[in-house]
Amino acid sequence: MSDKKYIAEGSSCFSNVVHQTQQQTTPSRYESQKRRDWTNFGHYLKNKRPPVPLSQCDCSHVLSYLRYLDQFGKTKVHSQGCIFYGQSEPCPAPCICPLRQAWGSLDALIGRLRAAYEENGGSHEANPFASGEIRVYLREIREFQAKARGLPYKKKKKKTINQSEGSEEPSSTVRTSQFNSFS
Repeated sequence: MSDKKYIAEGSSCFSNVVHQTQQQTTPSRYESQKRRDWTNFGHYLKNKRPPVPLSQCDCSHVLSYLRYLDQFGKTKVHSQGCIFYGQSEPCPAPCICPLRQAWGSLDALIGRLRAAYEENGGSHEANPFASGEIRVYLREIREFQAKARGLPYKKKKKKTINQSEGSEEPSSTVRTSQFNSFS
């Protein structure tokens, strides 16, 4: 009887080890994207003429990479001369304005590359993805795309606890008790 108990305990222990190993070998979606982005950036640097070693990469290479990626974008960004420039509704007729990378996609990409740079031995102080030039470029892209769509970019307000429980006016705040069941 003790043998059966040992086998049962051993099998559950074994399944826990297998489960933990599977979790360690299966990267999250974010980790997969980060690895893919890091690899693609490395290929971009190798294919430049002349090739650029990662140790010599600076923010100008990052900016040229972002401009290169623009050609693969799927977001219609109207030019200032376009009759649809500044209209928030989708254009009812075709126009010749280019498809570009969306600001949010570029921002997320830079965040993943910034993390990958440091994980692959780069120093925080020398991280070309964290430079001020990159932040300025992303801000300009965000503002230009917002103007082209006719929608001003607004920062999302931080969620706060509603202090006035008896208030009858609608509030944009979120009560933290709504999320306690997910903790």
